[in-house]
Amino acid sequence: MIDLRSDTVTKPTPAMLQAMMTAAVGDDVFHEDPTVQKLENYLAELFGQEAGLFCPSGTMCNQIAMKVHTQPMDEIICDKLSHVYYYETGGYAFNSGCSIRLIDGDRGRITAQQILDNIQADYDWLPVSKLVVVENTCNKGGGAIYAIEELQKISAVCREKGLKLHLDGARMFNALVASQTNAKDYHNLFDSISICLSKGLGAPIGSVLLGDKAFIKRARKVRKAFGGGMRQVGLLAAAGLYALKNNVERLEEDHANAWFLAEELNKLPYVSSVIPPETNIVIFDVASSVNPVDLIAYLEKYGIRVVQFGPKSIRMVTHLDVNREQLEEVVRCMEGF
Repeated sequence: MIDLRSDTVTKPTPAMLQAMMTAAVGDDVFHEDPTVQKLENYLAELFGQEAGLFCPSGTMCNQIAMKVHTQPMDEIICDKLSHVYYYETGGYAFNSGCSIRLIDGDRGRITAQQILDNIQADYDWLPVSKLVVVENTCNKGGGAIYAIEELQKISAVCREKGLKLHLDGARMFNALVASQTNAKDYHNLFDSISICLSKGLGAPIGSVLLGDKAFIKRARKVRKAFGGGMRQVGLLAAAGLYALKNNVERLEEDHANAWFLAEELNKLPYVSSVIPPETNIVIFDVASSVNPVDLIAYLEKYGIRVVQFGPKSIRMVTHLDVNREQLEEVVRCMEGF
């Protein structure tokens, strides 16, 4: 099986499993799990934040951040392709009682000027603009990366206008590696940051929410209310630590493999367009004469798994469990469709 559906499908390596098996653990709800604390502190220091909170998923991190930063009848500003809008089951409304204001950005990236243009006026009949969420990299934007200069401008606008700013760092380390930036460059830009460990980094589960001590103290309470309080979870935190210390630099390989796929897909007569990959996500459209469902079923017969990503679009995601030789096999198979 060559599974290109997502970088969430990776399996722990023997070395990661060994780190998990030997992890020191304690009851994290009682603040007694040393490995969880080590993971939280490691990421907080890396991104120049005061504290961290280990959660089961990036979705929970994002939902906690929205809950802490807002109150009912507030409004959240984000791009129309954002994960918090598309893939979190309307949690902004369900959990936080907020409305959402969508911006038509560039492959999931919004600008400081667009934020300024979308802040609500102070009228009784309008929600209060309170929180801006940016996603880096943007999944539905084909792994698009924010320029650090634009994030600095966005941060300045949010501070000037009294808005909170949350970074959905779903594939943050892909962005850092591809843009050759440093995690410390993000210090003081955001009120909160979520870092996912279970995508390109290869951990089986988990994300860490970062912020100042007061924010994290409130976030812990919200995490408990959401059912996210965990006990001897150092077993999973150990996997995240291993991933951070061993699987970051190799993300370059995933990005190179994505470029290889994109170049080969562009040669196929039934592929009408390919979004140039900036990281590890390849999204392409098939010609009007081709049903993407048929192509997906054809690939499945040969042990190749991909996902439909729109009426005529298909997504492939490279990761540590897929090598170049396997991708060459994918290309050969697609040439026969």
